[in-house]
Amino acid sequence: MGHSQTYSAAKLTVTHTCLTCSTGASSGIGEACACQFAAAGANVIIAARRLDRLEAVQTKIQGNWPKVQVLAIELNVRNREDVERAIAGIPGELADIDILVNNAGLAMGVDPVSDIGDEAIDTVIDTNIKGLLYVSRAVVRIMKRRGSGHIIMMGSIAGMAGYANGSIYCATKSAVHSISESLRAETISIPIKVTEIKPGMVETEFSVVRYHGDKDKADNVYRGMEPMTADDVAESVVFAASRHPRCVVSEVVLLATGQASATLVHRE
Repeated sequence: MGHSQTYSAAKLTVTHTCLTCSTGASSGIGEACACQFAAAGANVIIAARRLDRLEAVQTKIQGNWPKVQVLAIELNVRNREDVERAIAGIPGELADIDILVNNAGLAMGVDPVSDIGDEAIDTVIDTNIKGLLYVSRAVVRIMKRRGSGHIIMMGSIAGMAGYANGSIYCATKSAVHSISESLRAETISIPIKVTEIKPGMVETEFSVVRYHGDKDKADNVYRGMEPMTADDVAESVVFAASRHPRCVVSEVVLLATGQASATLVHRE
C-alpha cells in the first residue's frame, strides 16, 4: 500500500513562521507538518532529540523549498530548562512564532495498570503532558506579547475514550484535550487560536516505540487495514492554520477508513 508524498500549498493567513516542536519532529507527523508548512511558504523551526535525523529533515526542506528559512533545534521537551533556553535562544525574526504545532507524544508498552513500570509512567507523562505544557507556556508568552498566534495540539482519539492496556497514554491525551480547552478560554480576548487534532490509526514510528522496537508487533497493529499516513494528519494541521482570522478550527477527529474507534477496526 504505497503512497507518494504530496504537500499542501495552502495560503497561510499568518506572517509565515511555524514552530513544529516534538520529540518526533525528526520523523513522522512532525516532519510531515514541517514539510507541508514549508510548501505553503512558512519558515519553520523543527525541534527534536535526534539531532542527526533532524538535520536530515532540515536539508530536505532547504533542498525542496530554498526560499524558506529552516532552523533545527536539539530539544528534549521533558527538560523544562532545556525548553526555556531553546525558545529564548531562537534568533531574529524566527523568534516571533506565529504557529506552534505541539506534536510531542509517545506511548510505551501495552501493560495493564497493575503491571505498568515506573519508567513508562514517568516518560509518557513527562513527555505528553509536562513537555507539552513547558513548550506551550514558553510560546504562549511570545504570542501574548504580540497579540496573536495559533497553538495546534496533537491529541488523539485515545483521549476521547480509554481502552484496555492504554491507561497512561489515554490519560495523557485526555489531558491534552483539557489543556487545549483551558488555553482556548484563557486567550479568547487576545486572540490566540487553539486547535486540537485527534488522529486515529496513523502508521509512523509510534507503534515501534510503543512495542519497544519490535517491528513485527508494530506492523501487526495495521494488519488487514490501511492506516492513515503522517501526511494525512499534516494536511489537517495546515488546513486549520490557514483559515481566515475570523475562524478557528477547534477540533479535528481523523479516523482511518474502516476505523470506528481506537479499538474497533474492520480488517480484511
